[in-house]
Amino acid sequence: MFGIYLKRELGRRKKAALVIAMGLALGIALVITVNSVTAGMNQAQDKVLKSLYGLGTDMTVTKAQSAPKAGSSQGPSFKFGATSSSSTSQSTDRVNTQGGQALASSLVTKVASQKGVSTAVGALTLNVTKVDGSFTQGKAKSSTTSGSSGSSQQGGPGGGTGTGSTAAPQVQGGGANFNVNSYSVAGIDVTNQTLGPLSTSKITTGKTFTTAQTNAKVAVVSKSYAKTKKYKVGSTFSISGTKFTVIGIATPNSSESTIDVYVPLKQAQTLGDSKNKVTTIYVKATDSKQISTVKTTIQKNISGTTVTTSADLASTVSGSLSTASNLATSVGKWLSIAVLIAAFLVAALLTSSAVSRRVREFGTLKALGWPSRKVTRQVVGESMVNGLIGGGLGIALGLLAAYTVTAISPKLTAQLGSTGGGGGQGGPGGGQGGGPGQQATSNTLEIALNAPVSLTTIALAVGLAVTGGLIAGAMGGWRASRMRPADALRSVS
Repeated sequence: MFGIYLKRELGRRKKAALVIAMGLALGIALVITVNSVTAGMNQAQDKVLKSLYGLGTDMTVTKAQSAPKAGSSQGPSFKFGATSSSSTSQSTDRVNTQGGQALASSLVTKVASQKGVSTAVGALTLNVTKVDGSFTQGKAKSSTTSGSSGSSQQGGPGGGTGTGSTAAPQVQGGGANFNVNSYSVAGIDVTNQTLGPLSTSKITTGKTFTTAQTNAKVAVVSKSYAKTKKYKVGSTFSISGTKFTVIGIATPNSSESTIDVYVPLKQAQTLGDSKNKVTTIYVKATDSKQISTVKTTIQKNISGTTVTTSADLASTVSGSLSTASNLATSVGKWLSIAVLIAAFLVAALLTSSAVSRRVREFGTLKALGWPSRKVTRQVVGESMVNGLIGGGLGIALGLLAAYTVTAISPKLTAQLGSTGGGGGQGGPGGGQGGGPGQQATSNTLEIALNAPVSLTTIALAVGLAVTGGLIAGAMGGWRASRMRPADALRSVS
């Protein structure tokens, strides 16, 4: 009887049922869209963190930031001297540990022994600034410059070429030109490459380091840097007079690499005159839920260090990714809640109004012997069906919206600044292009936004549909339970 009556009543009131269902559908679709876009934002942010922080890394340990000494130079200085009036070309490399902050290599073992730590790997990040100078038409006493990568300026007689803080070379009757180029070098532990800078890239040409190459003069270069320098497997280049052979080309898992050249850790320590030193210790915890506890333990037991977790690093992400994420998690969340409340209220009011128009019907049923609970059950059943129909439509609309976002894949930019832990550009242990001592720089990445829909989101949508149906049914059932057989007689007159 219940099913037959339910089918007949829904068939008679198709328009009212459709209005109620569509109201619920719009609210549920908005919830699915916001949840899927928010999930896409989180995935995009994870890509940023992995590309700059280290795949599988839960936290990094760096030397606590110290204030620069008064009168200290902000960049490397270079001196050139020419003793002949003919054209003279000179080249020099200046290698500095990134941020000028380094830890003892022995701390890697100490960090690894802390409670809650699964693995710890040390890495040394260097900035190499290469200056090529050319002196002509006279005797040049000296040329001193402090600069960074990239551009150059052409000076007149007695002038120089470069960027940053530049002191003009002293030239007698001639001119001096020089070009300044900077790139980043990471020394990695070749015996454990699952953590650290190279873990965020995939070797697409050649091969990676072997465990036997702990002190070999070989290098892996990033794809973008190899393209710029026209390097390929087998190419050679020199850093401060040490010749390296390219054995592999690394392509970052997302966006651009923050490191240009990777070499074995011992070779990097030799280049940077940092024997038994590392700039960053990459740490993986045994339990991802205990990261904050492990961070506290390391900070307590190892003084003079800064421990940065992925959550700390996430707070430094800015750009359109951060803006869109904030909108999705704040404005989107409250908008979804407001629309859902409105949809539930509309469904409840429409159901109550429909019950009021059925006074004769329900009054007659009670006169025939239907108890109030049976009438209430009938109204709630009708509302539940409307809610499920609305849920089905809402899921369909939400999936369509999520698919549209994924198909369009709008590009978002993300900038991740230094957390002040001595890591320099690109977060702890990462960096590119900045001069030594730079701390407050950032690296810009471009991420394609997707909108994945999880089973949890679908389950949430079904739950909302049932909830909407119950609320509407409760309102209508309460209204129907208050009717009396006499109401039916009064409606006839």
